[in-house]
Amino acid sequence: MTHENHKASCSEYAELSRRGFLARSGAAMAAGITSPAWMPRVAMAAPGSNPRDVMVHVFLRGGIDGMTAIVPHGDADFYNLRPNIAVPPPGQQNGALDLDGFFGVNPNGAPLLTPYNNGHLAIVHAAGSTDPTLSHFDAMKAMEGGVPNQSLVNVQSGWLGRHLNDTTSVGPGYVRGLAISDLMPLHLLGSDAALPINAPQDFEFIGRTTTSKARRQATEAMYVNAEEPLASAAAATFATVDLLASVEFENYSSAGSIPYPTSLFGQKLRATAAMIKAGIALEAVGIDYHGWDHHESQGPLNGIFSILFADLTLCLEAFYLDLLADGYLDSTVTLVMTEFGRRADENGSLGTDHGHASMMLAMGGHIAGGQVFSNWPGLAACQLVDSALAVTTDYRDVTGEILVNRM
Repeated sequence: MTHENHKASCSEYAELSRRGFLARSGAAMAAGITSPAWMPRVAMAAPGSNPRDVMVHVFLRGGIDGMTAIVPHGDADFYNLRPNIAVPPPGQQNGALDLDGFFGVNPNGAPLLTPYNNGHLAIVHAAGSTDPTLSHFDAMKAMEGGVPNQSLVNVQSGWLGRHLNDTTSVGPGYVRGLAISDLMPLHLLGSDAALPINAPQDFEFIGRTTTSKARRQATEAMYVNAEEPLASAAAATFATVDLLASVEFENYSSAGSIPYPTSLFGQKLRATAAMIKAGIALEAVGIDYHGWDHHESQGPLNGIFSILFADLTLCLEAFYLDLLADGYLDSTVTLVMTEFGRRADENGSLGTDHGHASMMLAMGGHIAGGQVFSNWPGLAACQLVDSALAVTTDYRDVTGEILVNRM
């Protein structure tokens, strides 16, 4: 991708968002970095008596600029490549909030310091998919399908859906995975017990309450003698309606010290917390956060990026404090990822174009937090791939470790 065609890719992402659908490359390999030589060891193994964690999977669609979120202020080339939009180093006005002397958090992401300083948030940088594509559609499909560098023609399931399908349920199994979305994201496809429900609190029979019981009985009777798999699907749907009806969504109040933001993402995390605490044996929740394709006027400190990142991190802090206060953090892992990162250099429109590596966040009671895991490849011209940060940690090393140790 060149700087000149960034508007075309913007239209691709806009169309992708509208429909609601849904490298590590040669430089890293040349440096001798091969999996599993660099594995972050993010998730600590669960004691044998503990139940599986609930996976809360947050997908930042559009390709977040990982170097504006988690700033590599210790790499001087960062500031040479971005003379106008780089977040200043710590100590300067609007500077990054230092993490370890090399990386810092965008000041709009200060809420991340709460779980980070408590040892419950790990950051993985220069991470992503080994697939070299710069297409949003293909990158999401390869990443969610867990099949980078392979043909995408016959991809019909996702890595998290296959996990659910290949393991036994911890509960009745009516709804093990739930996407808080109108459509099922690819990463949850493959499980018969995963559903897309945009508003879990409203998953019920619509219409007048005075006739709801009669309508429910009539509808159930229609499927009693239906052929399979229709009969089982109908029974599971009725059971899911009853299951979600048992969750106190409307009056749910956070046990943490700060309330959930009223943003869409904040309310989705609030609903997620309510379901986790209700004990309905939910094992995976998928939440999409759109809007990270910033080719123009990125606004790292005072613009669109800063607004979105402030909301993202404040919502995550509220979710963290809520789970921590009631003792649910030890049985929850929140994973934040994106389809690809951005180019290392800014473009002529004060934005960034499609690149490769970005950052990942992993948060939970059994996460080896309080540190940034990174085999930093560097930002010198000879270290870049397609003018972008090289992928030195395959995202599957992180997801795989969480599945093995926590799920």
